[in-house]
Amino acid sequence: MKSISKILVTITMLLSFVSFNAQIKNAKTETVKIYGNCEMCKAKIEKAGNLKKTSKVTWNDKTQLATIIYDEKKTNQDEILKRIALVGYDSDKFLAPDATYSKLPGCCKYDRVAKVSVKDETVIENNSNHENHTETPKTEVQETNQLKVIFDNYFAVKDALVKSDGNTASTKAKELLSAINAVKMETLKMDEHMVWMKVLKDLTADSKNISETQDIKKQRDFFKSLSKNNYELMKVSKPNEAVYYQYCPMQDANWLSKENAVKNPYYGAQMLTCGKTVETIK
Repeated sequence: MKSISKILVTITMLLSFVSFNAQIKNAKTETVKIYGNCEMCKAKIEKAGNLKKTSKVTWNDKTQLATIIYDEKKTNQDEILKRIALVGYDSDKFLAPDATYSKLPGCCKYDRVAKVSVKDETVIENNSNHENHTETPKTEVQETNQLKVIFDNYFAVKDALVKSDGNTASTKAKELLSAINAVKMETLKMDEHMVWMKVLKDLTADSKNISETQDIKKQRDFFKSLSKNNYELMKVSKPNEAVYYQYCPMQDANWLSKENAVKNPYYGAQMLTCGKTVETIK
């Protein structure tokens, strides 16, 4: 009877695995080591790694091995492991922040291998094939100008709309789209990375839509969403100079500006100074 029960459990697990795998498009399956001890660890690791229709993590507390299934067009292994590290669990690539690890219950505190914390935006080379060698961990440094280029192109689109210049707005939106596509998201800081994954789809769509028309009214409609998502990204990016978040009551819409003086991109010369600054980001 025990043998039959084990077989039934195995079959159930396999069917569940196949079913979930079918829910995730472009599914890629990998096995990675994630450090932890118990069922409580398992629950937290899997909750942090799972995203509906995007990623599924199944962790074994006996082997400390996790099976990761993910849509490789929407995410990647690093992004999943970073989320898990942020709730307190090391992998062979990322170390959880010390403060987060220290708050884990006693039963969850596993033996740690010295690495650099994920909060330092450092990616550690997997040395599993070099156990007998002493090597300097490989790091990836954020390209500091990546998001600045995006913001600069956003401001160029905004300035064109202030002048009601649909042709220039279209051209600048194409440049913005190129800047978005050039971002190496794996090198962004953790908080930037999380917001970037959230807004990327809409940023891309709005930039593309503005670039494909010279109809100023349509461009201004798409600019509302473009501004909202750039605002979310700007908030975590911490610009070197003050940026002003401004509001148009006539359109119930916001925009970002490098100037505190209001120059409304939704109306241009028609109602240039309509609006007010509602927040200063710096």
